[in-house]
Amino acid sequence: MLKMKSTCETCARELRATDEAFICSYECTYCPPCTTNHQVCPNCGGELVQRPRRTTGAAEIARRAPARLRRMVRGTGR
Repeated sequence: MLKMKSTCETCARELRATDEAFICSYECTYCPPCTTNHQVCPNCGGELVQRPRRTTGAAEIARRAPARLRRMVRGTGR
């Protein structure tokens, strides 16, 4: 599940889960003003894209059915 970091990595501005924000593939998180001059992440060089917003039910679903800690592959017996 995507981590919803609560602060901008550049200016430390508070970011709520419903706020507009930008992330890269390593989940570096930035507020819109800090990304106006960047197409790539200043930390790792990854592409910056708009962070998706969580729906109100996503947290409840994650609480009831968390992701498995170990992947199970059929036919391997593991």
